[in-house]
Amino acid sequence: MTSNPETVAALPTPALVVDADALEHNLATMAAALPGVTCRPHVKAHKTTALAQRQHTLGHTGFTCATPREVVGMAAAGLGDDLLLANETVDADRLRAMADADARVTVAVDSDATVEAAANAGIKEVVVDVDVGLPRCGCLAEDAGRIADAARARDLEVRGVMGYEGHVVGNEDRAWRAEQTERSMIKLLRAHEIVGGDLVSGGGTGTFDLNTWCTEIQAGSYALMDTAYGKLGLPFRRALHVQATVISVSTKGWIVADCGLKALGMDHGNPSIDDAEVLFCSDEHITFQPAADSPADGTDRPGVGEHVRVWPAHVDPTVAYHERMHLADAAGRVLETWAVDLRGW
Repeated sequence: MTSNPETVAALPTPALVVDADALEHNLATMAAALPGVTCRPHVKAHKTTALAQRQHTLGHTGFTCATPREVVGMAAAGLGDDLLLANETVDADRLRAMADADARVTVAVDSDATVEAAANAGIKEVVVDVDVGLPRCGCLAEDAGRIADAARARDLEVRGVMGYEGHVVGNEDRAWRAEQTERSMIKLLRAHEIVGGDLVSGGGTGTFDLNTWCTEIQAGSYALMDTAYGKLGLPFRRALHVQATVISVSTKGWIVADCGLKALGMDHGNPSIDDAEVLFCSDEHITFQPAADSPADGTDRPGVGEHVRVWPAHVDPTVAYHERMHLADAAGRVLETWAVDLRGW
């Protein structure tokens, strides 16, 4: 935690700002919906141990990680009750660092090579990662038993299976999400019947209330939210924006602020600015214009030096671009400044 300016208005921009009330609402809502170990929050969405501590305090004592850096950092912060690296790695040094961490560490495996790498590095526990439809990591369901046997032959404890329906979670059609989640989970449960173990791990923010097959849900974005998930009608509020300063106003009607591609995750599309239309983003600039229904006299157009809130379409990579996030109240007072201390690999 670092010292902080007194107000959001005093922050140098671009700055990552979190609405304290919205964050608390989101954390409490998830804790009520999926209490205790039924939610394993994914720290890749915020990469901040101070925020993870808030989740831990509310009863979510196990965490999902995407990188070895996240695992080691969470352990060093005293949040190592039960850490799952929901990703494959064959990097011997990083595997050993996780094995040596003061934490319970489980890693995902989906091949003989990842099993061997984990065992050789001293990892004790694994889950078998199963392909449930997302073209990414994961073995075929019919191969899961063989991989589990290979892990046990190397004295690894196999805790169960995981499978992420990432191709499903962001679809705006709730009925389609439900149908496709079930199809994915049928594959995962078929693998689990063969593999055994206590864990059936999967899911995300977009399916947190639909995926009733997993024993734990790996939701992450719910804490801060973004405009992509905001389209799904979920009970979470947008809590994170990038504070930007207007640096140029064109006589031709557009406005430019100091927040561009290097401050925003853009893989889910353009960010949003309230009462404005975003035209495009470049490296260090966002160009926008007033919404079509704005007053013709331009009285609501921000001038040079004024601030705008930029709402990212994808919160996870947005956070990773920043070194710190500022927790603020409704009056714009900065309450705390948190290091985004799990960045990197």
